Formats: sequence, C-alpha cells, structure tokens
Amino acid sequence: MSYLLLLILHLLAAIAFIGTVFFEVVMLEGIRRHLPRETMREVERAIGNRAVRIMPFVLLVLYVAGFGLAWRHHGALFQLQHNSFGLLLAIKILLALSVLGHFAAAMIWRRQGRLGGQRSRRLHLSVFTHVIVIVLLAKGMFYLQW
Repeated sequence: MSYLLLLILHLLAAIAFIGTVFFEVVMLEGIRRHLPRETMREVERAIGNRAVRIMPFVLLVLYVAGFGLAWRHHGALFQLQHNSFGLLLAIKILLALSVLGHFAAAMIWRRQGRLGGQRSRRLHLSVFTHVIVIVLLAKGMFYLQW
C-alpha cells in the first residue's frame, strides 16, 4: 500500500476519532448543566451505543494505517538517541498504545456496567489529553530537530 494512501487513511481515521473525543469532552460537558440529569444520561447512552458500533472500525483503520506509516520509519526507532524524529515517533506510539488501552478498558467497563459518571469523564479527559499530545508530536516530528 502506498505511503500516501496510508497517510490519508490514518488522517481520516484520526479526524473521526479525535473529533468524537472532542465532541464528548468539550461539547457534551458544555450542555450537561443545561439538561435534566436523566435526559443527559439518555443522550450519553445513545452516543455511547453509536460509538461502540463505529469506533472499533475507525480504530482498526487508524492503528493499521499508523503501523504501516511507522514501519516506513522503523529505522529511526532503532536510533532514538541520534534523531529527534525517532524519539518523537516512539513517544507518539507509546501514547497511541495507551489510548488503545483506554479504549479496551472502556469497552470492558461498559460491558460490566461500570463505565459511567466520574469514571467516564476521567477516561474521556485522559484520552483527549493523549490525542492532543499525539497530534502535536505528529507535527513536531517533521519540524523539531535537535
């Protein structure tokens, strides 16, 4: 598969995932105090049900394309002390694996009925922070050098 196609797939999946996280963290939190508690629970439940159906496919594309892109630069990952690109890529990969772990934990907790309220908000905020740093690292890999 060509690098350009992998890059486009990775970017589109990243937009979908990050956009969803942004919506849940920024937009939903902003309307929480304006809606009755039960209405908000129904909204969150409906969004969660939709996300459970869509996000596994989005994440599959995101991580498969990301692996393909990283593979093209695997040499840099073996020389972290000699290049900033490889170091930033390695940090980005570790954060991406952490996001995947967050997603897996969320799916397990949801199935067990333990994903709600404060736990859900903390999880979303953590993922949001991770993806913001990942985006900054993705751009920094090509512009920061030391």
